[in-house]
Amino acid sequence: MADRATPSAPVSGAEGSVVRLIEVKDKLTVPVVDRTGADKGTVEIDPADFGGKISKQLMHEVVLMYLANQRAGTHHTLRRGQVAGSTKKLFRQKGTGNARAGTKRTNKRRGGGTAKGPKPRDYEYHLPKKAVKAATRMAVLSKFLDKQALVIDDLTLSAPKTKEIAGVLKAIKIGKKVTEKGEKDVTLFDTTVLIGTEKLDPNVYKSARNIDGVKVLPAAEFNCYTVLKQKRLVLTRSALAALVAKK
Repeated sequence: MADRATPSAPVSGAEGSVVRLIEVKDKLTVPVVDRTGADKGTVEIDPADFGGKISKQLMHEVVLMYLANQRAGTHHTLRRGQVAGSTKKLFRQKGTGNARAGTKRTNKRRGGGTAKGPKPRDYEYHLPKKAVKAATRMAVLSKFLDKQALVIDDLTLSAPKTKEIAGVLKAIKIGKKVTEKGEKDVTLFDTTVLIGTEKLDPNVYKSARNIDGVKVLPAAEFNCYTVLKQKRLVLTRSALAALVAKK
């Protein structure tokens, strides 16, 4: 996390202190750009609008819940009583010189059943709704705090066109990297991006859905996992206002 955060409740352990909760008190500034990447100033964010606290533990638990709920749980293995084959003893117990053996369907033999293998099950579980909403606000606040978010002045499209969104992402520079040929500008097109709109914008969604690593969501559908998974967060002005108003 950035420097403008106040850690609280450290826990001493074998690997040093672990911060349970990070309190953000100072107001944060988020850069504003237009579609060409030109600087349009900054916007001030009050951490209190997003809870003012960041709990890594809570965000971790919510992400685990989200991933668990995506599991189909359709895994299925056959036990020894379900595989094809006779239950007849392979050969007599004594006198053959071989190790004693029973049915060919045992898990010790090729083609036999699986011992204690997985069966279909439901992995779904849910944390309290207030905790999930708080984790989403924390995830957005962490993006502001880590300077991994920006606001775009305008992102309206007259029709779905992937080339336009790709051009916007390529125009917005977020840093530099050193290559064999020297320094090179890094743009939003070179990383994973979550684009937040106020409501569902079909033109923006259809334009960006074929770009690898780019996801478009309305502000009302933000969740902790998606916000944290994408390395950069791009919000329209109306989307930022919707997130601030959302409690």
